[in-house]
Amino acid sequence: MALNNPAFNNPAFQDPRNVATYPGTASQQGYGAQTQAASASHQTVDAALNAQLDGMYAAPSAGALETDRMTVEDTVWKTAGLFAILLVTAAVGWVWTLGGLQLDPARGASMLPWMIGALGGFVLAMVITFTSRKKVRPALIFAYAALEGLFVGAISAFFEVMWPGIVMQATLATLSVVGVTLALFASGKVRASKKMTKIVMIAMIGYLVFSVVNLVLMWTGVLPAGQAFGLLSQEIFGIPLGLIIGVLVVFMAAYSLVMDFDQIQQGVRNGAPRKYGWMGAFGIMVTVVWLYVEILRIIAIVRGSE
Repeated sequence: MALNNPAFNNPAFQDPRNVATYPGTASQQGYGAQTQAASASHQTVDAALNAQLDGMYAAPSAGALETDRMTVEDTVWKTAGLFAILLVTAAVGWVWTLGGLQLDPARGASMLPWMIGALGGFVLAMVITFTSRKKVRPALIFAYAALEGLFVGAISAFFEVMWPGIVMQATLATLSVVGVTLALFASGKVRASKKMTKIVMIAMIGYLVFSVVNLVLMWTGVLPAGQAFGLLSQEIFGIPLGLIIGVLVVFMAAYSLVMDFDQIQQGVRNGAPRKYGWMGAFGIMVTVVWLYVEILRIIAIVRGSE
């Protein structure tokens, strides 16, 4: 007869599936029944948990509304909304500018929408930029998009009168630069670096100073009246200075787009609040408008020198 350790005869050490057939006493059989019931209960709970997990995996992922966190998709929609506003007011600026030309051809195109959009947009851009750390105000960003649209429509109409077809050329070129920059960034081939960012920022400040000096010289009449672009009309080795600078500015604007995309990506990774998606959209709009205006001017210089 085999000798077994009675301690291992306890149903707690046996497979629960064999508890019902355990040949023990009535109390031992009752204990086995309780163990079996407990095991069945655990199995039921496990099944419920598995079903809940399956439901969570099958459900769509939480979006920006549910998490109140910044996402790339939500920022894209915000950007599209701002550009929709820009396009509407750009049509207003276009009609307003050309309307003045049709009413009084001798006076030429109206500069009023151009000035309102440019000055108003600049002031709002400064306010939005310097107050965004304390509070993001989407209403101000909407107003900025509207004013920028007025400016873009007015300046586009003015250039279109002087060089027919230039707006379509500038639009296609702008979309091409934005598309290529986005594709290179998405593929990981282009990223913002600290060293390059410093170089571009210094170049942007230098270009801003140059632009202000150029405008002052044009407004004060220091430059000859025939130079429509002021210092940019000067030539270096037969090449207009505006064309050389314009190409460099386009590269700066493209790199600014890379910085915009990188900041949006960082905001998403850091779990920034959803409202900061408006700042990402605002940054992209500022850069794209700047890019469009520079390309418009480059094409005008090239066509004007022909």
